[in-house]
Amino acid sequence: MPKLEVGASAWAVESGSNLLDNLLSAGQVVPFSCRAGSCHACLVRCLEGYVKDALPDALTAEERAEGWRLACQCQIAGDLRVAVFDPKVDGIPATLIAVDWLSVDVVRLRVQPERPVRYQPGQSIVLWVGGIARSYSIASLPGEAVWLEFHIDCGRPGRFCEVARGFTPGDKLSLGALNPSALHYPADRPDSPLLLLASGSGLAPLWGILHEALRQEHAGPITIVHRARQGGEHYLRTALDALVAEHNGLSAEYLDKETWESWLKGFWLSSRHTVTLACGSPVFIEAVSRRLFMAGLPRGQLLTETFVSKAI
Repeated sequence: MPKLEVGASAWAVESGSNLLDNLLSAGQVVPFSCRAGSCHACLVRCLEGYVKDALPDALTAEERAEGWRLACQCQIAGDLRVAVFDPKVDGIPATLIAVDWLSVDVVRLRVQPERPVRYQPGQSIVLWVGGIARSYSIASLPGEAVWLEFHIDCGRPGRFCEVARGFTPGDKLSLGALNPSALHYPADRPDSPLLLLASGSGLAPLWGILHEALRQEHAGPITIVHRARQGGEHYLRTALDALVAEHNGLSAEYLDKETWESWLKGFWLSSRHTVTLACGSPVFIEAVSRRLFMAGLPRGQLLTETFVSKAI
């Protein structure tokens, strides 16, 4: 049987077994959320040995060359020595510089990293506080601020959300892996209608992408639709309305649970050239995808990001 080694601990494991499962069963502290290679919370570094990686493209070539792997996607193929991601050593130290409650449940965090983070609008990054890690979308726009902005829905269950309710400016965090995203501004389609659909704090990555579209003077009409659990949870409504007043061709719609259903049923495409970006829960993304494809949207013109529903 192969031997798995972490620090001073070593134990026998089954060949072909999952690396994350073996680490957790041995009492190693490895956070995870999705088990699908999306959240990047279970990052480990392979120091010796070989694993079969089911999702190698989830990490950059540079990260892989440094030995980083997503434990949830790896099968043990032989003797293996790994190091668990240590946010104090491997992460980027950061400080909370602003904590603002935008609604009853949504808090906006502005985080100042000790060194610059290179990212694109729509990407997410792992936030570490203590031994708790969670991947969150970046809502800020590269080049416009030295801090990173996050919108945390504390109405959702999870240990990170519990901690976030007590955040105050000056608190310390660490930044982990920067994750790729299917969401991005379609710079090759500057004249196409742009439809942005968000559920809850799924508005966060689209907020950054919207600002990128405006910065690049997107020529086609832009519509942003925000679905909230109830009317009072359209947490960026004031800011969105201000942007609508400033920019011709930009419009916004605000829907709750009841009005969303009727809006979706009555949706029709104004143009087959429309590019749609959607972010939210698995149920939201499934409903959006089904309706848009029925309305005739080409599959290559729908970009989606699904929030994981559980955080550990």
